[in-house]
Amino acid sequence: MQRVRRLASITVITLVGVVALAACRAQPGVAAYVGDERYTEEQVTSVVDAITDEVGEDGAERVPSRQQVVSALVLADVCEQLDVSGGSGAPPITADQYAQQFGLPVDSAYVQASAQVWTCITSLQTGEQVAPTEEELADLVRRGKDAGVIPAEVPDEEAAGQLDGEQLRSALATRDTIAEAVAEQDVTVNPRYRPLEFPVLSFNNDVVAVGIPLGDGDSGTVTERQ
Repeated sequence: MQRVRRLASITVITLVGVVALAACRAQPGVAAYVGDERYTEEQVTSVVDAITDEVGEDGAERVPSRQQVVSALVLADVCEQLDVSGGSGAPPITADQYAQQFGLPVDSAYVQASAQVWTCITSLQTGEQVAPTEEELADLVRRGKDAGVIPAEVPDEEAAGQLDGEQLRSALATRDTIAEAVAEQDVTVNPRYRPLEFPVLSFNNDVVAVGIPLGDGDSGTVTERQ
């Protein structure tokens, strides 16, 4: 359930951290922490149930997963601490726009948080770019082929050359900026949701190409460079 963008000619890409809970943060019933802020399992259930009731059986496929709700709530909190005033100048993504695009109730906490996160992401895409490592490109090509969006007969080097462009490098820069904020704000997430991430760039079948890590950091995606 993300905003769709294109990456090169061979695939379609969609617009889009955190360690295991420490002993002192392993309270039952807590889905995630952002600093001193707690998001409880009860809150997550309430968000999912409210959307389910609103869209009905016919809209069941539009109901976000618990993982999606947790990642949106956490990153919305993180983004509140980021200064995006000098960003791209892109207009904010409103809750009305997000709700209309995905057929969800505008008053949902998930919709409100998701709109806030995407506003943050698009505002940070200022032209700053981060070159992918060879390992990141190789992993991206492998996952693209595994997902069937890059034809198996396309040589890896050719596919990497098509994928490595302004869109990918901008997504990597955005990921690194927000991932750093996630680390600084002491975000932790319940192990039941790990590995958890928010996609900055994804293949059209929802396989993540570039994601902000919100789990154990070992999700097999393009990851934050060491």
